[in-house]
Amino acid sequence: MMVRRFLIVSLLSAMLCTLSVVPALAQVFPSKTVFIVVPYPVGGSTDVIARALAIELGKLWGQSVVVENLSGAGSIIGTNKVVNSPPDGYRLLLTIDPTVVNNRFVYKTLPYDPDKSLMPITMIARGGLFVITSPTFPANNLRELVEVARSTPGRIAYASAGIGTQSNLILETIGKHEGVQFLHVPYKGGVTPDMAAVMSGEVQVTVASPAAAGAMVKAGRLKALAITGSERSSLFPEVPTMAESGFPYAKYVIWFGLFAPGGTSAQIVERINHDVTGIVKRPDFAKKYISAFGLDLVADTPAEFAAAIRANVSVTAEMVKAAGVEPQ
Repeated sequence: MMVRRFLIVSLLSAMLCTLSVVPALAQVFPSKTVFIVVPYPVGGSTDVIARALAIELGKLWGQSVVVENLSGAGSIIGTNKVVNSPPDGYRLLLTIDPTVVNNRFVYKTLPYDPDKSLMPITMIARGGLFVITSPTFPANNLRELVEVARSTPGRIAYASAGIGTQSNLILETIGKHEGVQFLHVPYKGGVTPDMAAVMSGEVQVTVASPAAAGAMVKAGRLKALAITGSERSSLFPEVPTMAESGFPYAKYVIWFGLFAPGGTSAQIVERINHDVTGIVKRPDFAKKYISAFGLDLVADTPAEFAAAIRANVSVTAEMVKAAGVEPQ
């Protein structure tokens, strides 16, 4: 009897010790420098948000938080460094949706599993994209753009950053549904060359975020025909949504999210989520780095973020099929 009682007490003690160690891991985190990898060049909206967040996290944690820009190969280079890092929370990834959504449809093989190699921490913000033309282009709304394309088959060109990117999916999906043909002209270097091509008249259309194109739209150097989100932009309330324009099937939302390597403990993920969402929800931070970019604050839980990614993949799969995208 005494031996049995001793074994029970010992077992309970061991269980309590184990339970107490796990929260302790989150309590001592971080105890050294944390790195946030941005798989895109310096200066873009992803980079700006990451650097602002790093400053605030550094103050909160009492540790250095360093942003690493590792761009290239459609965000694969930077992402691959994170997924191959120890799952301890000391190297994180701040990226946009193509990393875990579009890339699975664009590349035959990826060096990471979009569903398993990364642990969602929080979707920081999301927003729609503008369909833009030059001010001299005759169409003043999306329906008129489609009719111009219908009357001049294959002559209305759109710029994109390549197969499977936002411009490609949105314009080809519209073309498929409406029975019109656009001319796809891919450019290297992201959205900046695309917008420059529209302004110079090399192409007639492209897609860009309010953060990237907003200043030129306000200055009258570009014209926004519609926004792909479910709601109008608070910064550009005059620009109708795709649904309002008669194209509900072409809805597309870009989001900014924070990830840890797959296998990171739930306690560390929850700790980072708690601290990051606390920062981005602050009115001063949200106004300067979320609303100013034409984005909507999200700051959700890891489980909610994971569910949003699954839904995003389902919608994107339909657009990929409509656009006829084949993995390369």
